[in-house]
Amino acid sequence: MRRRTVSGGVPGADLAEDGSLLTAPEPGPAVAAPPPVAERLRTEFDFELPRGYVDDSGTVHRHGSMRLATARDELAPLIDLRVKDNPAYLTVVLLGLVVTRIGAITDVHAGVVERLFAADLAFLQDFYRRINSEGHTRAGVTCPSCECSFDVDLAGSRLGES
Repeated sequence: MRRRTVSGGVPGADLAEDGSLLTAPEPGPAVAAPPPVAERLRTEFDFELPRGYVDDSGTVHRHGSMRLATARDELAPLIDLRVKDNPAYLTVVLLGLVVTRIGAITDVHAGVVERLFAADLAFLQDFYRRINSEGHTRAGVTCPSCECSFDVDLAGSRLGES
C-alpha cells in the first residue's frame, strides 16, 4: 500500500491510495475558551420593618439589612443557655447574629431583637426564611380582585411595600 501526504488539505495527515486516513492530523492551534463569568452571590439584603425599632431616645428605626446565615449562625444558638432554658428564644439569638443593621444601629444583638414589636419580629423571621431558603425576597402573589399574578419584593425598598 502506498502512502501519499495531503498537500493543501489537513496538515500532517497521510492518506492511502484509496483516500483513507492513515495517520491522525496534527492538532491545530488551541482556541482559548472565553473565561467564565464570575457569578457574585448576594449575601446582604435590605428590609423595612412594618413598625420599626424604637431606641432609648424614642427614635424609630425602620430600614435595616440582614446577611445570609452561615452554618455557625444556625448552630451557635443551640449551645446558648438562654435557648436551652427556653427554645423559643432561638429566633431572638439567631436574628441577633444575622441582622447587621437597623437604622443607625449597627450593634444588633439579642437584646435589640428582644425589644422589637411582635409584628417586626414576625417580619424578620419570614424575611430570614425567604433569603436563606429561597435566595431572594420576592414572593408570588395573586390579586384577589382580578386574579392577576405578580411578584412583590418583601424587602420593602419603597414606601408601602413591606
